Amino acid sequence: MIFNNKLMGMGVALVTPFKKDYAVDFDALRKLVEYQIEGGVDYFVVLGTTGETPTLSDEEKQMVIKTILEVNAGRKPIVLGIGGNNTMGVVEQIKRQDFEGIDAILSVAPFYNKPSQAGIYQHYKTIAESTTMPVILYNVPGRTGVNISAETTIRLSHDFENIVAIKEASGNFRQIDEIIKNKRSDFMVISGDDGITFPLIALGAVGVISVVGNAFPKEFGRMVRLALHGDLSGAREIHYRFVEMIEVLFADGNPAGVKSVLSCMGMIENVLRLPLVPTRNNEEWVLNFLKKRGM
Repeated sequence: MIFNNKLMGMGVALVTPFKKDYAVDFDALRKLVEYQIEGGVDYFVVLGTTGETPTLSDEEKQMVIKTILEVNAGRKPIVLGIGGNNTMGVVEQIKRQDFEGIDAILSVAPFYNKPSQAGIYQHYKTIAESTTMPVILYNVPGRTGVNISAETTIRLSHDFENIVAIKEASGNFRQIDEIIKNKRSDFMVISGDDGITFPLIALGAVGVISVVGNAFPKEFGRMVRLALHGDLSGAREIHYRFVEMIEVLFADGNPAGVKSVLSCMGMIENVLRLPLVPTRNNEEWVLNFLKKRGM
């Protein structure tokens, strides 16, 4: 599909800024989107896990989409998260959604009820057949409790033209390598884990859907571009600059770490909605880390 080149490089899974009273901070969201575009982001992922989507009302979700579309004004591709563990419920969401200005759907593997591989295949088959939109699979077994096997991913890539990619966050290099070797030729593998983006690009991944890119789109995006263009030495240098930070950012879960950094940068309030809470890392630690790394 012609769509595929839109997924090359660094996509950013946007956080949802909140005010101190837990209302969505749309002004901060507008500034964040503009900051990403100025930093060279290749595309946006909206209403993903990083956006604390389960805590948003339906009305808030639509307002977040509307705000991002208005600020973006067609400058960057937009991928919308629509997933769940009720297959027909996901299909109904897709049918209700206005996709004007949206380029693809990111759909997480069905969580909690732990379907078999046959069930996962049928889940995505049903989604793919319900829409003409490009669909990106999202495999993150650490969150969902179920892994999309390499065999299932490869089968889906060959059986459905509008299943165009997978965001792979299993951390299983052997599995990811098998997918890259045996997938449909134009099917794309995207890193779903900032910390292993560099080695995955070396294996054949086309980029990353990033969390750390919320705060450092220019720096992390440069690492991705260097790796994609074969400058592994230059990319490796930037990769190692981020290794320690990435480990700390995810110590208390996502997006607590990156929200803490964005707060220290003066871009958002350090507020999350329950059951998530701000990271244990205090502001002084974050500022010292940023200063030490020259970020």
